[in-house]
Amino acid sequence: MSFVSIAAVVLILARWAVEFWLERVNRAHVIAHSGSVPEALKDVVDDATFAKSVQYTLARNSFSQITEAYGTLILLIVLFSGLLPWGYDIFRHALGSSAWAMAGFLFSVGVVLSLPSLPFDWYSQFRLEQRFGFNTTTPGTWWADRVKGLLLALVLGYPLLVLVLKLVEWTGQWWWLWAWAAVLAFQLAMAVLAPVLIMPLFNKFTPLPEGGLRDRLLELARRTQFRAASIQVMDGSKRSRHSNAFFTGFGGFRKIVLFDTLIQQLAEPELEAVLAHEIGHFKKKHIPKMLLFTAASSLAAFYIIAVLAKQDWFYQAFGFREQGIAPALLLFSLLAGTVTFWFSPLAHAWSRRYEYQADAFAAEVMRESKSLIGALRKLNEKNLSNLTPHPWYSGFHYSHPTLLERERALRAGSF
Repeated sequence: MSFVSIAAVVLILARWAVEFWLERVNRAHVIAHSGSVPEALKDVVDDATFAKSVQYTLARNSFSQITEAYGTLILLIVLFSGLLPWGYDIFRHALGSSAWAMAGFLFSVGVVLSLPSLPFDWYSQFRLEQRFGFNTTTPGTWWADRVKGLLLALVLGYPLLVLVLKLVEWTGQWWWLWAWAAVLAFQLAMAVLAPVLIMPLFNKFTPLPEGGLRDRLLELARRTQFRAASIQVMDGSKRSRHSNAFFTGFGGFRKIVLFDTLIQQLAEPELEAVLAHEIGHFKKKHIPKMLLFTAASSLAAFYIIAVLAKQDWFYQAFGFREQGIAPALLLFSLLAGTVTFWFSPLAHAWSRRYEYQADAFAAEVMRESKSLIGALRKLNEKNLSNLTPHPWYSGFHYSHPTLLERERALRAGSF
């Protein structure tokens, strides 16, 4: 093995080792605090709910350790068994090296690599989630979702791959800049079109009925100068009892979406507080800031791919005999997670900062924090969230502050 191959193996195994260690540390921390509801949480959950949340956390912990080890093994096999160069050569000899053929190679590899995780996805939905009362989907819906996802990837993702590879042919050494612009334009277009054309393929959206809740939320939108085309209810209960709220689209296409499970779980002032939090992300310009960061990150990624695509050592480390943009794109996509994992605490710290700001905005708009605190407590209770995560585990895995951290910040605001 070359130095690059060894370095890649070490990085992959190091990530798995740290993930395994974090899971074990978090598990021990949760068990250590599982004897009774911690003093700070006694007003939040009862003993039975806390015990169930601990069981759910430990079950997910055990499952994660298995899936992470399995995923690491699959990645090592895919990268170093020679399967990728073998499949690449078959595609080139059978279909040639055109953009259409190479896009077919990348798409096919993506489909094949999604297959090993299917049994684990099935178990998670119909065993783990079912055991704790969250699963509401049927096997038919579960399979239909995956078929629809595959067809959408074929209709949307495959042409995008062809375009990127065509831009390599058309634009020479600056292909990475043009490819980045094309992908960015596609992502922005999807942000506008997905709520209208794609999301309805998976869920049913209906206008929020006339009544006190609708009037309350529209008044909140008016008070915060948040322009939205409509307030809609999504049938999230079709698949799970987990709940959420979000808004999609831009400008006149923006929609406020509430899960039907969320409406069932929260009182009207609490729903207003949750929506105020989401509006807070918009008013604090978190969305465009994150979009700019994502755009800059993808630009850097395309540039790195362009550099790596010229290096023989990069291909040879993984068994490819010659250079090619398609293998470079594939190898980068497989290795990127191994590198970005180490930066996840920074990304999550940034995300949590935004969550605190959105909470503060909601409390200011509501002129009190009680409603948002009540909503957060109920959502943590209904979702059986881990109320006592280890700080290091939280740093690597939690994009949101814990319930107690958010309560502490809200109370400090003295609203």
